[in-house]
Amino acid sequence: MYDLYIANKNYSSWSLRPWVLMRELGIAFTEHLVPFGDAASWQAYRRRISPSGKVPCLVDAGTTVWDSLAIAEYLAERHAGVWPTEAEARAWARSGAAEMHSGFMELRNDCSMCCGIRVRLREFPPALERDLERLGALWNEGLRRYGGPFLAGAHFTAVDAFYAPVAFRIQTFALTLDGAAGAYADRLLALPSMQGWYTDALAETLRDPPHEAEAVRIGSLLQDLRRR
Repeated sequence: MYDLYIANKNYSSWSLRPWVLMRELGIAFTEHLVPFGDAASWQAYRRRISPSGKVPCLVDAGTTVWDSLAIAEYLAERHAGVWPTEAEARAWARSGAAEMHSGFMELRNDCSMCCGIRVRLREFPPALERDLERLGALWNEGLRRYGGPFLAGAHFTAVDAFYAPVAFRIQTFALTLDGAAGAYADRLLALPSMQGWYTDALAETLRDPPHEAEAVRIGSLLQDLRRR
Protein backbone atom coordinates (compact mmCIF):
# COMPACT_ATOMS: atom_id res chain seq x y z
CA MET A 1 0.00 0.00 0.00
CA TYR A 2 1.09 3.54 -0.71
CA ASP A 3 2.08 5.98 2.02
CA LEU A 4 1.04 9.59 1.35
CA TYR A 5 2.62 12.33 3.44
CA ILE A 6 0.61 15.54 3.65
CA ALA A 7 0.46 18.70 5.76
CA ASN A 8 -2.28 20.60 7.58
CA LYS A 9 -5.57 20.15 5.69
CA ASN A 10 -6.79 23.65 6.34
CA TYR A 11 -3.87 25.20 4.43
CA SER A 12 -2.10 22.63 2.26
CA SER A 13 -3.43 22.96 -1.27
CA TRP A 14 -0.51 20.95 -2.66
CA SER A 15 -1.32 18.03 -0.36
CA LEU A 16 -4.95 18.01 -1.43
CA ARG A 17 -4.15 17.24 -5.07
CA PRO A 18 -2.88 13.63 -4.80
CA TRP A 19 -5.06 12.99 -1.74
CA VAL A 20 -8.33 13.76 -3.53
CA LEU A 21 -7.16 12.04 -6.72
CA MET A 22 -6.44 8.80 -4.88
CA ARG A 23 -9.67 9.00 -2.88
CA GLU A 24 -11.81 9.59 -5.97
CA LEU A 25 -10.12 6.81 -7.94
CA GLY A 26 -10.28 4.35 -5.05
CA ILE A 27 -6.51 3.98 -4.81
CA ALA A 28 -5.74 2.79 -1.29
CA PHE A 29 -3.12 4.61 0.77
CA THR A 30 -2.09 5.28 4.33
CA GLU A 31 -2.25 8.96 5.23
CA HIS A 32 0.52 10.57 7.26
CA LEU A 33 -0.01 14.14 8.41
CA VAL A 34 3.38 15.73 8.99
CA PRO A 35 3.60 18.43 11.68
CA PHE A 36 6.28 20.99 10.90
CA GLY A 37 6.19 22.60 14.30
CA ASP A 38 9.91 22.99 14.66
CA ALA A 39 13.13 22.70 12.72
CA ALA A 40 13.90 19.27 14.17
CA SER A 41 10.68 17.71 12.85
CA TRP A 42 11.31 19.19 9.40
CA GLN A 43 14.88 17.94 9.32
CA ALA A 44 13.74 14.47 10.37
CA TYR A 45 11.11 14.41 7.62
CA ARG A 46 13.61 15.53 4.98
CA ARG A 47 16.16 12.99 6.14
CA ARG A 48 13.79 10.02 6.42
CA ILE A 49 11.05 10.66 3.84
CA SER A 50 11.32 13.46 1.27
CA PRO A 51 14.61 14.84 -0.08
CA SER A 52 12.93 18.18 -0.81
CA GLY A 53 11.55 18.48 2.71
CA LYS A 54 8.15 19.36 1.21
CA VAL A 55 4.72 17.79 0.95
CA PRO A 56 3.04 15.97 -0.63
CA CYS A 57 5.28 12.95 -0.85
CA LEU A 58 4.26 9.46 -1.99
CA VAL A 59 6.22 6.42 -0.85
CA ASP A 60 5.72 3.12 -2.63
CA ALA A 61 7.93 0.49 -1.02
CA GLY A 62 11.43 1.69 -1.93
CA THR A 63 10.29 4.42 -4.33
CA THR A 64 9.79 8.03 -3.20
CA VAL A 65 7.91 10.58 -5.32
CA TRP A 66 7.95 14.11 -3.90
CA ASP A 67 5.95 16.42 -6.17
CA SER A 68 2.20 16.48 -6.80
CA LEU A 69 2.49 16.37 -10.60
CA ALA A 70 5.13 13.64 -10.42
CA ILE A 71 2.85 11.69 -8.08
CA ALA A 72 -0.01 11.91 -10.59
CA GLU A 73 2.22 10.61 -13.38
CA TYR A 74 3.62 7.84 -11.18
CA LEU A 75 0.08 6.72 -10.32
CA ALA A 76 -0.95 6.93 -13.99
CA GLU A 77 1.67 4.30 -14.82
CA ARG A 78 0.02 1.92 -12.35
CA HIS A 79 -3.70 2.74 -12.29
CA ALA A 80 -6.35 3.37 -14.93
CA GLY A 81 -8.32 6.59 -14.85
CA VAL A 82 -5.70 9.06 -13.63
CA TRP A 83 -5.80 10.73 -17.07
CA PRO A 84 -8.50 10.48 -19.76
CA THR A 85 -8.30 7.49 -22.08
CA GLU A 86 -8.68 9.44 -25.32
CA ALA A 87 -5.40 11.01 -26.47
CA GLU A 88 -6.67 14.51 -27.27
CA ALA A 89 -8.53 14.81 -23.96
CA ARG A 90 -5.50 13.45 -22.16
CA ALA A 91 -3.26 16.10 -23.74
CA TRP A 92 -5.71 18.84 -22.77
CA ALA A 93 -5.99 17.53 -19.21
CA ARG A 94 -2.23 17.33 -18.80
CA SER A 95 -1.86 20.87 -20.13
CA GLY A 96 -4.54 22.15 -17.76
CA ALA A 97 -2.96 20.46 -14.77
CA ALA A 98 0.49 21.76 -15.67
CA GLU A 99 -0.90 25.29 -16.04
CA MET A 100 -2.26 25.11 -12.51
CA HIS A 101 0.99 23.58 -11.26
CA SER A 102 3.08 26.49 -12.53
CA GLY A 103 0.63 29.36 -12.92
CA PHE A 104 -2.18 31.38 -11.37
CA MET A 105 0.32 33.08 -9.06
CA GLU A 106 -1.90 36.04 -8.19
CA LEU A 107 -4.74 33.72 -7.22
CA ARG A 108 -2.32 31.78 -5.00
CA ASN A 109 -0.90 34.93 -3.39
CA ASP A 110 -4.11 36.90 -2.86
CA CYS A 111 -6.46 34.01 -2.08
CA SER A 112 -4.41 31.39 -0.26
CA MET A 113 -6.18 28.21 0.77
CA CYS A 114 -7.66 28.43 4.25
CA CYS A 115 -10.68 26.14 4.21
CA GLY A 116 -12.25 27.09 7.52
CA ILE A 117 -12.70 30.84 7.14
CA ARG A 118 -14.76 33.25 5.05
CA VAL A 119 -13.19 36.47 3.78
CA ARG A 120 -14.51 39.55 2.01
CA LEU A 121 -11.93 41.04 -0.35
CA ARG A 122 -11.31 44.75 0.21
CA GLU A 123 -9.61 45.13 -3.16
CA PHE A 124 -9.44 43.20 -6.40
CA PRO A 125 -6.04 43.60 -8.09
CA PRO A 126 -6.06 43.53 -11.91
CA ALA A 127 -3.72 40.52 -11.91
CA LEU A 128 -6.21 38.59 -9.79
CA GLU A 129 -8.98 39.51 -12.22
CA ARG A 130 -6.86 38.17 -15.08
CA ASP A 131 -6.23 34.91 -13.23
CA LEU A 132 -9.95 34.44 -12.58
CA GLU A 133 -10.78 35.27 -16.20
CA ARG A 134 -8.31 32.66 -17.41
CA LEU A 135 -9.54 30.14 -14.84
CA GLY A 136 -13.15 30.56 -15.97
CA ALA A 137 -12.18 30.31 -19.63
CA LEU A 138 -10.20 27.11 -19.06
CA TRP A 139 -12.93 25.46 -16.99
CA ASN A 140 -15.70 26.45 -19.40
CA GLU A 141 -13.64 25.21 -22.34
CA GLY A 142 -13.08 21.79 -20.80
CA LEU A 143 -16.70 21.38 -19.72
CA ARG A 144 -17.97 22.42 -23.15
CA ARG A 145 -15.47 20.41 -25.17
CA TYR A 146 -15.72 17.15 -23.24
CA GLY A 147 -19.31 17.35 -22.02
CA GLY A 148 -18.70 17.36 -18.24
CA PRO A 149 -19.50 16.94 -15.48
CA PHE A 150 -15.70 17.03 -14.96
CA LEU A 151 -13.12 19.04 -16.85
CA ALA A 152 -12.06 16.32 -19.28
CA GLY A 153 -15.27 14.32 -19.47
CA ALA A 154 -17.53 12.07 -17.47
CA HIS A 155 -14.95 10.97 -14.91
CA PHE A 156 -12.84 12.70 -12.29
CA THR A 157 -9.19 12.74 -13.38
CA ALA A 158 -5.95 14.39 -12.32
CA VAL A 159 -6.84 17.72 -13.93
CA ASP A 160 -9.83 17.96 -11.58
CA ALA A 161 -7.61 17.08 -8.63
CA PHE A 162 -5.23 19.91 -9.50
CA TYR A 163 -8.08 22.43 -9.45
CA ALA A 164 -9.77 21.03 -6.34
CA PRO A 165 -7.93 23.51 -4.04
CA VAL A 166 -9.28 26.36 -6.17
CA ALA A 167 -12.82 25.30 -5.26
CA PHE A 168 -11.96 25.87 -1.60
CA ARG A 169 -10.49 29.27 -2.49
CA ILE A 170 -13.70 30.18 -4.31
CA GLN A 171 -15.71 29.19 -1.24
CA THR A 172 -13.47 31.09 1.20
CA PHE A 173 -13.28 34.34 -0.77
CA ALA A 174 -16.73 34.25 -2.46
CA LEU A 175 -15.15 34.40 -5.91
CA THR A 176 -17.48 34.23 -8.90
CA LEU A 177 -16.98 32.56 -12.27
CA ASP A 178 -19.23 32.83 -15.31
CA GLY A 179 -21.09 30.06 -17.04
CA ALA A 180 -20.69 26.40 -16.18
CA ALA A 181 -17.46 27.10 -14.29
CA GLY A 182 -19.32 28.27 -11.17
CA ALA A 183 -21.42 25.12 -11.05
CA TYR A 184 -18.27 23.04 -11.54
CA ALA A 185 -16.72 24.56 -8.41
CA ASP A 186 -19.84 23.62 -6.45
CA ARG A 187 -19.65 20.11 -7.90
CA LEU A 188 -16.09 19.70 -6.66
CA LEU A 189 -17.00 20.93 -3.18
CA ALA A 190 -19.85 18.40 -3.00
CA LEU A 191 -17.66 15.37 -3.71
CA PRO A 192 -17.52 12.99 -0.71
CA SER A 193 -13.73 13.15 -0.72
CA MET A 194 -13.77 16.95 -0.64
CA GLN A 195 -16.37 16.94 2.11
CA GLY A 196 -14.17 14.58 4.12
CA TRP A 197 -11.12 16.81 3.67
CA TYR A 198 -13.17 19.87 4.66
CA THR A 199 -14.50 18.19 7.81
CA ASP A 200 -10.97 17.29 8.86
CA ALA A 201 -9.78 20.83 8.10
CA LEU A 202 -12.45 22.35 10.35
CA ALA A 203 -11.47 20.00 13.17
CA GLU A 204 -7.80 21.00 13.13
CA THR A 205 -6.60 23.26 15.91
CA LEU A 206 -3.18 24.10 14.48
CA ARG A 207 -2.85 27.77 13.51
CA ASP A 208 0.09 29.02 11.48
CA PRO A 209 0.43 32.82 11.85
CA PRO A 210 1.97 33.44 8.39
CA HIS A 211 -0.85 31.51 6.71
CA GLU A 212 -3.47 33.28 8.80
CA ALA A 213 -2.07 36.70 7.90
CA GLU A 214 -1.77 35.83 4.22
CA ALA A 215 -5.43 34.81 4.02
CA VAL A 216 -6.63 38.27 5.04
CA ARG A 217 -3.87 40.35 3.43
CA ILE A 218 -6.30 42.07 1.04
CA GLY A 219 -9.54 41.08 2.77
CA SER A 220 -11.54 41.20 5.98
CA LEU A 221 -12.36 38.12 8.05
CA LEU A 222 -16.11 37.51 8.13
CA GLN A 223 -16.30 34.10 9.78
CA ASP A 224 -14.08 31.43 11.30
CA LEU A 225 -15.76 28.02 11.22
CA ARG A 226 -12.87 26.03 12.66
CA ARG A 227 -12.71 24.32 16.01
CA ARG A 228 -11.34 26.67 18.65
